[in-house]
Amino acid sequence: MKKFIIIFFIFLLSTTVYAKNDSTLTIAYPVNAGPLNPHLYNPNQMYAQTMVYDSLVRYNPDDMEPALAEKWSISDDGLTYTFKLRNAAFSDGSVVTAEAVVMNFNAVMQNKARHSWISLVSMIESFSAKDEKTFILKLSKPYNLTLKELSVARPFRILAPNGFLDDKNTSKGIKAPIGSGPWKLKETRLGEYDIFERNEYYWGQKPKYKYVKVLVLPDANSRIIALETGKIDMLIGEGSFTIENFVRLSKNKNIAAYKSEPRVTNMIAINTAKNNTKDVNVRKAVMMAVNKDNIIKYILLNQEIKAEQIFNPMLEYCNAGIIPYEYNINKANEILENAGWKKKGLYREKDGIILSIDMHYIGIDPKQKAIAEILQADLMNVGIKLNLSAEESTIFYSLQSNGSFDMIFNKTWGPPFEPGTFAGSMRKPSHADYQAQSGLKEKEYIDNMIDKLIVSDNTTFIAEKYEEILNIFHNEAVYLPISYELDLALVRKDRVKNFQFGNMVTEFMLHTLEPYND
Repeated sequence: MKKFIIIFFIFLLSTTVYAKNDSTLTIAYPVNAGPLNPHLYNPNQMYAQTMVYDSLVRYNPDDMEPALAEKWSISDDGLTYTFKLRNAAFSDGSVVTAEAVVMNFNAVMQNKARHSWISLVSMIESFSAKDEKTFILKLSKPYNLTLKELSVARPFRILAPNGFLDDKNTSKGIKAPIGSGPWKLKETRLGEYDIFERNEYYWGQKPKYKYVKVLVLPDANSRIIALETGKIDMLIGEGSFTIENFVRLSKNKNIAAYKSEPRVTNMIAINTAKNNTKDVNVRKAVMMAVNKDNIIKYILLNQEIKAEQIFNPMLEYCNAGIIPYEYNINKANEILENAGWKKKGLYREKDGIILSIDMHYIGIDPKQKAIAEILQADLMNVGIKLNLSAEESTIFYSLQSNGSFDMIFNKTWGPPFEPGTFAGSMRKPSHADYQAQSGLKEKEYIDNMIDKLIVSDNTTFIAEKYEEILNIFHNEAVYLPISYELDLALVRKDRVKNFQFGNMVTEFMLHTLEPYND
């Protein structure tokens, strides 16, 4: 028994040292990283995929940066991209070759329908290895978003040949997550943790930490307690903590609170094709009845910026000169009254139908819940009955894709997706935006125009047409924009230095962090 106690004590001590050692960065996340298939989606977490895998190029808002490709050229007709690969190796020591890149593109194109949301997939005509270090990509027509879409977290990240199953079809899974990024997956325990180890073969500046330990803590309060007590070193990522805790801990002398520039638009998509929301007067009344200033002040604690259109006007081609809907209950009531919606008690009716709207949100998302409840109270002021429905996340996204909603929360994706790639996805029936827009008489025109926009290099034409499309969305009240969201991070000052946000929401930039006492 005594021997057992001694052994147990040594084990406990060793695990504690491991967790606190400066060679290990410890963070927390609600779920495991997943199987880390670079060509598939959930449950593969994007932050982890960007840790393990490289793309050919890296997104930079000013100018695209080299990644696995150290340089590239584009033919005069815009159809042929020639990538010269750098001397790099995968985490298993095997060499990165053009044939390996070809293998990955083959896997993506085998599952082409699944990736149809990204327009580049439909533009690819062929690809080949000219030699060991030269990869050739040929398009069916010029596409000005090619490099941006090659840089995103998925599906164009490069898996080592040794990571493929024998049939090379990654839609069925992978053998192992072997990439050329700064980290490699060392160990995972479902529901407990993931451990990433520094990739000693990484071609770039190697991480200062040897390990990243990601504790799986589904409960948001548990994550905050872990940070406050020093069990973890930082928290980052959507849903990792509430805005209330961000504000509170920003006053903690031991914790640094970071905010990015505005990234994505938090909004509500309104179905133009079904039920009471197909009436544009109802949609406009909704826009005028919601007090967004109260949401910003009391729910978002002034940490986010009020939004008035689907894309942040600071983005290229997105300053559409939109005149916001004013918060005006009297005007909202007037619009509904003139449209035949008459007040009968608390709510309005027309032709014996109560003016009710069903709105869906993710049940475990406290921010969505709080905003939904404010909307419910605001809309009651103009005689609209808002029925709130809390959904499990898989059901929520299913409702988005099949259009079974009157109103539903929705988000843009941030750079490098906006506006081009996100606009391109609006043409796909599996998207909430397609479903919300489906009742517009201009829908076919919008889709056809987006077809032209995403392949055009005429900046005047692009600017004019985006302005036109964004104003249609606004004038038809397809979206209720709420806020331009920021990325937030909480970092222990005594543990970590050199924090920075990545250029994309999905980049946690863990490889640039340094232990405080180095």
